[in-house]
Amino acid sequence: MSRSTLLLSDLHLPNTPSPLRERFLSFLAGPARKAEAVYILGDLFEVWIGDAEGLADYRPEAQALRALRDSGVRVCYQHGNRDFMLGAAFAKAAGLELLADPIIVKLAGEPTLLSHGDIWCTDDLPYQRWRRFSRNPVAQFIYRRLPRAWRQTVAGQARGDGTRNKPAAILDVNADAIRNAFTEHGVARIIHGHTHRPTVHVLDIEGRQVERLVLADWRPELCEYLQIDDAGLIRKTVPG
Repeated sequence: MSRSTLLLSDLHLPNTPSPLRERFLSFLAGPARKAEAVYILGDLFEVWIGDAEGLADYRPEAQALRALRDSGVRVCYQHGNRDFMLGAAFAKAAGLELLADPIIVKLAGEPTLLSHGDIWCTDDLPYQRWRRFSRNPVAQFIYRRLPRAWRQTVAGQARGDGTRNKPAAILDVNADAIRNAFTEHGVARIIHGHTHRPTVHVLDIEGRQVERLVLADWRPELCEYLQIDDAGLIRKTVPG
C-alpha cells in the first residue's frame, strides 16, 4: 500500500497562542510525518498582512512545516480568502509548494480537482468582485507597500465583511458552478474547503457519478483532516 495523502483547510490560526495552533503543530509532528504529501487548501491563517509579519507571528508553524518538508513529505499550499497574500518569502521559509487554484492532482490513482472553494461561491456577487480586485497584481503591489497599520485595517474590514448579513445559501457553492467544474476538468472527484460544511455530495453529471468532498474547518472541539490512500478516504481527527 502506498503512503497516504492528507488534506486539510480552514484552520484560521490566530496570530496569538491558541489550542488550535498547538493541535496543528501536533499534526505536523505526528500524522503528517507518515504521509507522502500534505495539501493545505487555504485559510491556514486567520489573516495575512504580509510575509514579514507572518514569519514573526507564525515562526513555530513555519519551522514545523519546514521540518516536515525536510523529512521528505511534500507540503502543498493553496491560498484561501483570508491568507491570499501569503507570498514567496513565507513559502520558501516554510518549505511550501504554492499551487494554482483550482488544480488537478492524482490522489490514490484518481485525478482530483482541488480548490479552496471560494471561486464557486458565485451567488455572493460582492465577494466575487472583491476577490477579483484583491487578486489583481497591481492592487497587491500597492497593498504590500502600505504602512502596517493600514494593512491591518484593510484586512480587518475584509474579514468582517465576509459573512455579515448574508443568507446562508449565498455563502455556499453554486450548483451550476460545480457542475461546470466537473464538466470542464473531466474529473470524477472534487475536494475543497471554505464553506465550513464538511460532507460528501454524490452527483450525476451527464450520466457520470461524481463526488464532491468538503473539508472541515477546525474548531477547538474538532480538528479534522482527510486521509486518502489505496484503501480509500477517511476523515480523522487530531487528538486534543
